[in-house]
Amino acid sequence: MLPSESALDPRAEYTRRITVWGQRIAAHERTHAVLANCRLATAALAALLAVLATRTSLSAWWLLVPAAIFAILVVVHAQVLERGERARRARGLYERGLDRLNNQWAGTGRNGARFLDRHPYAKDIDLFGPGSLFELLNTTRSDAGEATLASWIQAGALVSEARARQIAVAELRPRLDFREDLAALAADAQRGDTERLLSWAEAPPFVCGRAVPTLLAISAAITLTLVFALWWTTAAWPALIVWVLLQSGVVGLWRRRRGLRRAIPTSERDLRLVAGLLERLEREPVAAAWLVDRQARLTSTGESAARAVNHLRGLVSLLDSFSDNLFFIPIGRVLFVHEQLLLAIERWRQAFGPSIAAWLRAAGEIEAMTALACYAYERHTDPFPELVDRGVVFDAKGLGHPLIADEVSVRNDVLLGDNGPQVLVVSGSNMSGKSTLLRAVGVNVALALAGAPVRAASLRLSQLSIGATLRIEDSLQEHRSRFYAEIVKIRDILDIARSGQALLFLLDEILHGTNSFDRRIGAEAIVRGLVGYGAIGLVTTHDLALTEIVPSLGVAAANVHFEDRLEHGQMVFDYRMRPGVVEHSNALALMRAVGLEV
Repeated sequence: MLPSESALDPRAEYTRRITVWGQRIAAHERTHAVLANCRLATAALAALLAVLATRTSLSAWWLLVPAAIFAILVVVHAQVLERGERARRARGLYERGLDRLNNQWAGTGRNGARFLDRHPYAKDIDLFGPGSLFELLNTTRSDAGEATLASWIQAGALVSEARARQIAVAELRPRLDFREDLAALAADAQRGDTERLLSWAEAPPFVCGRAVPTLLAISAAITLTLVFALWWTTAAWPALIVWVLLQSGVVGLWRRRRGLRRAIPTSERDLRLVAGLLERLEREPVAAAWLVDRQARLTSTGESAARAVNHLRGLVSLLDSFSDNLFFIPIGRVLFVHEQLLLAIERWRQAFGPSIAAWLRAAGEIEAMTALACYAYERHTDPFPELVDRGVVFDAKGLGHPLIADEVSVRNDVLLGDNGPQVLVVSGSNMSGKSTLLRAVGVNVALALAGAPVRAASLRLSQLSIGATLRIEDSLQEHRSRFYAEIVKIRDILDIARSGQALLFLLDEILHGTNSFDRRIGAEAIVRGLVGYGAIGLVTTHDLALTEIVPSLGVAAANVHFEDRLEHGQMVFDYRMRPGVVEHSNALALMRAVGLEV
């Protein structure tokens, strides 16, 4: 049994939290204004004391008082500003949640368009891109989390893995505070760049002898000795200059030969975000076996992943200071602080580099899981599907499209496989809902096998691979017509079926780019081949002649249709799927409705 679900109303809870965070933001703004005025007053007091110290007998030591006060105010002010920024991030989390609940989310988030080319049918069923399933789900804060979420919805998990994810999603579903803490780590635009960190960790290590750090430290000690010698005699100047030039030349030559350079491409800000993410994931109490396993991987080396990354962040922060600060640059160069820090970072990589991939993978998976949990919380009436180990089946009651607002979505029952037909031939007029039905089937399969709830009253399905032809594009550059692009895609779908994978095919307006005679023969051969390989699916068509292939397939196929009617010169659709073949077309009526004389 899955853990009990939260009884909270997402809309009401989000609204309440937006109000609470709005009040805290207003309080931070008032404190910010007071502290800013106090800093200004302290600076004015320091200026006044400086004038009095030059014109009266007032001791200049009094300037230390406003200086100390100003330093304290700077630290406190920075903390107030940081708390205010975290409050805005938390409020933003719930504002975006309300946008999703109000169906105003499309085009406002990271849509994963970069993943489109990694799945041959992602565009057909709106997995990625503007207004896609990925954009709806994606609340991750790191590249690792985003990439993991993308991989889950484009490549369905095995049934056992999907079931384990369901339990983990159900456990995390009511944990708003946990998701709030993750959201407060960084703004949407400030994502942890884990890809560059991983590339650096897996690069060939820089090799140097153990004596090098010791020699650098001895060289720096000699330099300091010569500097202190200047307090007693200026005769040390020539020795200091010669020594600095000599050691700089030797170390510079060594760096060039060894290829030692700035050791890590990831910024201190990225590392701070990654460390914060790891630390928050490590301390969240979990019970689901899937979550326990991933959390354990963050300490699999005996060292906390968050603590190790924080150590690296401290080294990189020091390196930045001695590389970018004009005051520290000459000191760092003469004392070889830069080289020592590079070597310390390299030692860190040799110690923890092999573990970074496992840490980031586990963190990315937990973060992706929180994204599914957020979706499950906001769609709290959507059930988890029943996943079956054997057979090829898709049995949905009250199936809807998760990217369509529930108040306007029309739901239908779809049964494929098991005790139903293997293929449904869907006829109907333009805009009646045929393509939307295919997309609803495909995107719910992606949700189900990712481990998320589905938009249906109930859904029972087996492990399925998706093949679809809903969006076919021609190409001038490749000299490919739309029809040629379609048959190539159908060939690829048939190859999936031939390979023995359980296939769900979604063929929209099959072969409509050719004449009716060839379409009839070709469509029947394609559907018969898919059925013969044990695949299940739907085929839509405008050409009623294609509905005649159903009797030849026997119980393996059935005709269904969508209807429309003309009311007061307007086409009206109810988007209800009915058994049998559609009995009329609306093409001429639509042409007349837009002013064409036909």
